[in-house]
Formats: sequence, structure tokens, C-alpha cells
Amino acid sequence: MKLASFFESHLNVIQVRLTQVRGSSPREVGAEMFVAETALHGTIGGGQLEYMAIDKARAMLRTDADFAGMDVPLGPEIGQCCGGRVTLDLDRMTDADRATALVSDAQDHAARPHVYILGAGHVGRALARFFQFLPVRCVLIDIRTEELSLVDATVEKRLSVMPEADIRAAPPASAFIVLTHDHALDFLLTSEALDRGDAAYVGMIGSATKRAKFKRFHKTQPSPSDSAGLVCPMGATASTDKRPEIIAALIVAEVMTALTVTTHQITESVG
Repeated sequence: MKLASFFESHLNVIQVRLTQVRGSSPREVGAEMFVAETALHGTIGGGQLEYMAIDKARAMLRTDADFAGMDVPLGPEIGQCCGGRVTLDLDRMTDADRATALVSDAQDHAARPHVYILGAGHVGRALARFFQFLPVRCVLIDIRTEELSLVDATVEKRLSVMPEADIRAAPPASAFIVLTHDHALDFLLTSEALDRGDAAYVGMIGSATKRAKFKRFHKTQPSPSDSAGLVCPMGATASTDKRPEIIAALIVAEVMTALTVTTHQITESVG
């Protein structure tokens, strides 16, 4: 459920926010969740800490309390082994608080990294099914209408006769997963993604042999970029399971790792 829908369905809500973290904890400072009498939105990390916060928030709802604080050691006494200590603020939300939370939620969604799946075949469609549940903006691109019509995931589906233009127009730190129906097109699109120089991830479906052929092709381009960052084969190379869903799961883990590292590096540089 989207946050706006959650607020529409629940008038009385307690906002729970992690305000201080010392040592190890399940989530970082600023992590938040919203607690209503019969529903939740978001998470502060799960486990006993979250259960305690939910109980406290719902007690506030029953007693009309406006604010509470919690200082919780994450040790054996509450059944968690993180070993750190966290401070929580629990606030009954006003209309202004809701408006602020919705603006922040919209900003978070707008800042989500873009993942471009170039090719809507079996693996591309399986990838979309995974990415639809992750904090990314997933765009599935193909030049074939019939393949896009088979996509059942809730992601952006884009019919494009020039997918290389979509790659050029993508924002910095995007991820590009190239797995079209045509090897020549794979090579063209992979070159475009590498030539940007700012991608968080560039992967191409195929084997070590295909990677070697791409390297030779890439060197013939007018201004070839460094292809060392190309991931090909994608996913865990030790796996011999060729089912689309298995391949997709391995690729998704690889892409999300790359995006998480890139996001952390950008945050560190800004800070």
C-alpha cells in the first residue's frame, strides 16, 4: 500500500522514527514506520525492537498521547543480538506531519535509481517481476510489441525503436541490463551504456566467449570506452541452472549490490 493510501485509510497514526544509533542496529538513523490501530507502513528493522515500538505506538493511540520516546539496548534482554542501542521518537501525526511525510515519500521515490532492462524475453520478464518489489524505478524496453504484451509485472513498459536513445537519456548512476533477442543489438546497447561512463551497473547476457567477442567489437568503435566494468556473464557464474527465474534472481542480487554501493558513495561524497 502506498503511503498516501495508508493515510487515507487511517486517521490516527503514530510516526516512529530512529533518531539515534549507537553500535550495530537493524536500520539507520532516519528509518521510520507509521503505526495505525490495525495496520503498519514501513519498518524500523523488524524483530523485538519493532514489536516493542508497535506496542508503544498503539498504547499511545488508545490513550490519546501525543509523544513518547524509547531508549532500547539491542541485547539479550529483548531477544536481539545486534549489540547496539537505539533511540526512538514516537509522535502522533497532525495534518501538517502527514503532508510533510508525503512530500518526503515522493522525494524518496523520485530519487530511486533507474534500472533499464533491455529486452523483454523470458529473462527480461522474470527480472521485471523481481524489480517491481524493490526500491528502484524499473523500465523494461523492447522493440517488439508482442514481447512487451507478455509482461505481467508492474513496471514501466516502453516500446522503443531506438533503445540506444533511451540509454543516452537515462539519469546518472542507472543500471543497464542488456539481454535482447539479437547479439548485434546487445553489442550496440552495451557499448552505449559503457560509453556513458557513469552507470552503476552494465551487464550483458552471455558467456565468456560472448564477452570476448564484444571486446573486439567495442574496440572498433570511434571512441571506445573502457570495457573492464562490463559484467558478462551476469549473476553467479557457478550456477548451472538456466531457468529464467533463477538467472533473474542472481542478476537482481548483483544489480542491487552495485546500486547500493553507488548510492552510498554518492551520499558520502555529498556529505
